[in-house]
Amino acid sequence: MYEQILYEVDDPVATVTLNRPDKLNAWTDRMAAEVRHAVAAAESDARVVAIVLTGAGRGFCAGADMKVLQGLTGGQREAAPPEALAAEPGRADMPKSFRGTYTYLMSVRKPVIAAVNGPVAGMAVPIVAACDLRFASDRASFMTAFSRRGLVAEWGSSWLLPRLLGPAHAMDLLFSARKVEAAEAERIGLVNRVLPHDELLPFVRSYVEEMAATCSPASIAIMKRQVYEHLLESLETAEKDAFGRMLESFRQPDFKEGVSAFVEKRSPRFARIQGGDPGGRKSA
Repeated sequence: MYEQILYEVDDPVATVTLNRPDKLNAWTDRMAAEVRHAVAAAESDARVVAIVLTGAGRGFCAGADMKVLQGLTGGQREAAPPEALAAEPGRADMPKSFRGTYTYLMSVRKPVIAAVNGPVAGMAVPIVAACDLRFASDRASFMTAFSRRGLVAEWGSSWLLPRLLGPAHAMDLLFSARKVEAAEAERIGLVNRVLPHDELLPFVRSYVEEMAATCSPASIAIMKRQVYEHLLESLETAEKDAFGRMLESFRQPDFKEGVSAFVEKRSPRFARIQGGDPGGRKSA
């Protein structure tokens, strides 16, 4: 069913690869629908602890397909993706801010990691920013491009980038649309870490494997929700919510398992997330 992405599950990782390498993986409505469908599948798959988004070939994503943009100037639109690709990943009870066209990645119950293998431009920048973690190849670069196309800060980038980088760095990237190399992206906080190109995907896999072996998927799902929801709340509200969730966690099997594993000096055996509820519970 997928024409513009590749999808693979290799426990504990689901990898979604943008697969239009001859077009630098330029984004289309079809690609958006396929990514959304694959993310929904990965979220429901108990084998998957984290979802990795990357690109085929030498680029991550060049932004919107230029033929599509040219069509928009003439009032033309892409054909709608097939109904079979319709999917609704993520928590329906998250605030609408995190259920948008691409910000839905922030409502997905599992970590979404961008493995940035090459250049990122235009609308791909806010898509990468909506991922939970960003690891980059030393060949990666970032360019918002909007101001050079007569466009605005698209797809929530005016909210996402200031929270990642601070207002001054965000406005620099948006106003100038200059190319930011991987090392600078790491310095200003746009990516978590830069790796030698050939080490990027092996590193990301080892990162997820370590999480899968030592961390509670249910705890991660709850913490992800806390971080994003609390960006919209006061410190007082966040502290009170955390206290209530802490008391609830004391009654969950993962807390008992985590303590037992520590006392018995063994690796924990936490339940995976499958279907809608983390670990089969409704508390996340």
